[in-house]
Amino acid sequence: MNSLPIDHLLPALCDALGARDEAVLEAPPGAGKTTRVPLALLDQPWLAGQQIIMLEPRRLAARAAAERLASELGEKVGQTVGYRIRLDSKVGPETRIEVVTEGILVRRLQEDPALEGVGLVIFDEFHERSLDADLALALTLNGRAMFRAADSGEPPLKVLLMSATLEGTRLAQLLDDAPVLTSEGRMFPVDILWSKPQPSGQYIEPRVIAACLEALDEQQGSILVFLPGQAEIRRVHQGLHESLGDRQDVLLCPLHGELDLNAQRAAINPAPTEKRKIVLATNIAETSITIDGVRVVIDAGLERVPRFDPRSGMTRLDTQRISKASATQRSGRAGRLEPGVCYRLWSQAQHEQLANFSAPEMLQADLAGLALQLARWGVELDELAWLDLPPAAAYAQARDLLRRLSALDERGVLSAHGQAMAELPTHPRIAHLLLRGQALGLGNLACDIAALLGEKDILRGAGADLHDRIVAMTGNPASRGPVQRARQLARQFRSYLRGPVLSPVADPDHPRWLAALLAFAYPDRVARQRREGSAEYRLANGRAAQFSEPDGLMKQPWLVIADLGSRQGQREERIYLAAALDPSLFDTVLAEQVVQRDELEWDEREGVLKAERQRRLGELVLSRDALPGLNEDARIKALAGLVRRKGLELLPWRPELRQWQARIAFLRRLDIAQSGASQWPDLTDAALLDSLELWLAPYLGKVNRLSHFANLDLSNILLAQLPWPLPQQLDELAPRTLQVPSGSRIAIDYSEYPPVLAVRLQELFGLAQTPRIAGGRQGLLLHLLSPARRPVQVTQDLASFWANTYIDVKKDLKGRYPKHWWPDDPMEAEPTARAKPRKG
Repeated sequence: MNSLPIDHLLPALCDALGARDEAVLEAPPGAGKTTRVPLALLDQPWLAGQQIIMLEPRRLAARAAAERLASELGEKVGQTVGYRIRLDSKVGPETRIEVVTEGILVRRLQEDPALEGVGLVIFDEFHERSLDADLALALTLNGRAMFRAADSGEPPLKVLLMSATLEGTRLAQLLDDAPVLTSEGRMFPVDILWSKPQPSGQYIEPRVIAACLEALDEQQGSILVFLPGQAEIRRVHQGLHESLGDRQDVLLCPLHGELDLNAQRAAINPAPTEKRKIVLATNIAETSITIDGVRVVIDAGLERVPRFDPRSGMTRLDTQRISKASATQRSGRAGRLEPGVCYRLWSQAQHEQLANFSAPEMLQADLAGLALQLARWGVELDELAWLDLPPAAAYAQARDLLRRLSALDERGVLSAHGQAMAELPTHPRIAHLLLRGQALGLGNLACDIAALLGEKDILRGAGADLHDRIVAMTGNPASRGPVQRARQLARQFRSYLRGPVLSPVADPDHPRWLAALLAFAYPDRVARQRREGSAEYRLANGRAAQFSEPDGLMKQPWLVIADLGSRQGQREERIYLAAALDPSLFDTVLAEQVVQRDELEWDEREGVLKAERQRRLGELVLSRDALPGLNEDARIKALAGLVRRKGLELLPWRPELRQWQARIAFLRRLDIAQSGASQWPDLTDAALLDSLELWLAPYLGKVNRLSHFANLDLSNILLAQLPWPLPQQLDELAPRTLQVPSGSRIAIDYSEYPPVLAVRLQELFGLAQTPRIAGGRQGLLLHLLSPARRPVQVTQDLASFWANTYIDVKKDLKGRYPKHWWPDDPMEAEPTARAKPRKG
């Protein structure tokens, strides 16, 4: 067995896990942690013959790790070492090390929170911070605390986090100050070759192809190219194929998660003798797997990440620059076996602008699946230990979606339907589609649709109609590649559906059921054409979408959109995959998505209130019927809604009323800052908008037109919100005006903080200290003005101004205003609002 850098650390790791139930292991790529650690821990006495589960972030990495571990033992996969991934598993009765993807562990935890028979869970490549890994760790720790605690009588469940680049201190704190062990790894020197500054918005493929051809001429060994996605891999593959012509010494090998097993192995295995490989990979090759024979890395510096927008409820793939940590990981792939070279297709100056680490998926992903699993687990978000707490907005949107899919009842508790959804190994949208399809006797079609949505498009570039994909999938049985994988996934989905057919449809072969099932998964993506023949559609979630080029579906007034997205900066989404919808289904199987609502809305053109009974699907109005009589409560509610939409400026504000509002806000802010509470009510615009029904609604009885708002006595309406004796205290603590030494009463401006007193400098002669209000708690901000009322100084320390600054200000003012009096000693001078003081 070859020596690896991790070997010297294995005894210390065994001891650490013998003394503690958790540990953190930091080791760079190539150290051997994935292939050495599970085998070293397998026969430790504290494991007591129990299983080891090791999580890998990707299917390709899980299978490769299991094969490598089994080969180290001289066995076949499925004996001591096995794996479980989607669509494939190899385990046997003697399997003690199971390499699984993270979603597999989450489902196993839901079925067995104690993980009986498991003594160690290893989270490999945890630095990738996938959503499933964070969820699996949170559930593992919670289940361990409930069922495998020290006083439970059960053998302990140990947890090991392994990573290449990890924030070890943060993780150690999460694991109750677990020990952190670090391996320096083994890497040969890698020369970094920088490019000219990489322009944004340009295609990267020509630069990648040029770099590959340059490396073939100047370097030895195989080449690993990092690209953001499959589209770029295809284009670079085509370009290199054309450039290399008949060269037989170079093999082009794509590598991504959608390839079949033989193609993946061709990319990973060493190149045949006297041949070189160019492996075109996504970031799947960054840390999770080892590609033999690579001495040159060409890094495009880009990655494609899913980013969820809680406002639209949609996830889109964004192409972004990688982090410095990812760049280090990628370049390290060139120095595994000998000194290597990394071509970075960006400049050194651009490198300094990169983020240090990539953001965890938890912070930018769709959380619907996580929310469903937590509901099934029976915990609130804050009851689990998270390295990064899931964002509140995305989590709230996820819970709202689960309610729309009937997974949660009105109390927010998991329903029986939600329980069935959570047991299916797929996204909640797809799970809902499958269960509803089964109940309608459309299980086979539902499984075919779910498989198509779970795989890459099997008819890329063949128009957007999902029906064409169904035909291709159910057609030629000899079809290979993506079609074959979709069929395999559909068969797996069929194995999950065992529920009864509750209300079978009479015509299951009718093509209209395709869109109906799709609408179960995507009720928010039901779309209506803006005008006949148009490429533009409006979605039930209020967003807009359009076809980027002519498509046969543009003849359809109603669609359900299965796949859409946009580039950064685009306002409208592009439609990639959809199905034509029969709107008559809103009266039958899709009736649950339709709500009836009485709406009172302002006609902006006429400025009057109109009442309608609407049937709505989200933001889409299916029908409108005029309501002859207006319910007074509903009318008042509609008027309050109008004020909320248009803002409080719709009401007749006067400047002195705004100052009254600002005076109260000032005193409230001062109290809260000093004691944490205040007797003064919150009368800011935001608070007033939130409470319109309480303070404004009683006065809206005579408002029937937009112009009638101007007749409201807003001053008395608002004054009534200040209980006695606060009005009297308001005048005492936050007076409207202040008398200055000249005798003038100057208005205080409370719209700023601290409040401002703008006064001519000459009127303050003789005043030693800055005036204070609020019982002496707050000094005013003085705007000292020239005779022309232009600011010459701003200060909160009048004494310091007289002592240090007045001399210079006096010289300037004396030159500009020679007819005015500018005494040498302002403290002995008579204040005046005139050019000069009156003579005695």
